[in-house]
Amino acid sequence: MAKPRVLVVANQKGGVGKTTTAINLGTALAAIGQPTLLIDIDPQGNASTGLGIEQADRKVTIYEVLTGQAKLADAVTPTKIPRLCVVPSTVDLSGAELELIDLDRRNFRLKDALAEFSAHGQSVDGQSAHGPFSYILIDCPPSLTLLTVNAMAAADAVVVPLQCEFFALEGLSQLIRTIERVRGNLNPSLEIQGIVLTMFDRRNKLSDQVAADVRAHMGDKVYKTVIPRNVRMSEAPSHGLPALVYDLKCSGSQAYIKLAGELIQRERAAA
Repeated sequence: MAKPRVLVVANQKGGVGKTTTAINLGTALAAIGQPTLLIDIDPQGNASTGLGIEQADRKVTIYEVLTGQAKLADAVTPTKIPRLCVVPSTVDLSGAELELIDLDRRNFRLKDALAEFSAHGQSVDGQSAHGPFSYILIDCPPSLTLLTVNAMAAADAVVVPLQCEFFALEGLSQLIRTIERVRGNLNPSLEIQGIVLTMFDRRNKLSDQVAADVRAHMGDKVYKTVIPRNVRMSEAPSHGLPALVYDLKCSGSQAYIKLAGELIQRERAAA
């Protein structure tokens, strides 16, 4: 069985469309035939909520996995979307930072859990855990915490959502330094899979300028697909649905489908 590609969706800056990207990229990958697992490692649990997982249904979460109380397969929860599952999060995860400090291999808790999951054929008690998955996406908190470090230590590559706003490049340079530190100390093979420009407003000259600046600095690392600012996408989470399910025809949904195709092309080219 091929090992799933593990991609972390990360940016230390909040409000850049990180969780929206994780949810809709995961949905788009599943929709085009790539079974996907989304791991919600943000204590806010917005990815879990955005996929319609009620608090009462979050029996086993990433908190129990990281603290060694449960195996990853036990936390895999189906969503309403075929071929898309989630490992949910709750506010309990906010206390995990302090608990992880005293545990063995504290930076590698998620990596070890994923390794065991893959070694057992992505199954629990001999039964398929809704896999096998082609992709595992990890939605991180908007800060550099031990949770984010765990995600990057476990990942093959980073997908960086970047809002088209004035301080975008400054935030990107901070994130690149973080990735380089993780690569130097914890995960030598970690790379940037791509940078996705989000909340792009064609009516705003600043969006064009930021996009041009980012492309000038980062070249081919920036996806050709840009995610437009879109009202329907902002409405979708309140209904517990990805935008692709809430309104497939809206410009944001169509952009994420294109992004998924572009991501897969990059993965195949790299392979």
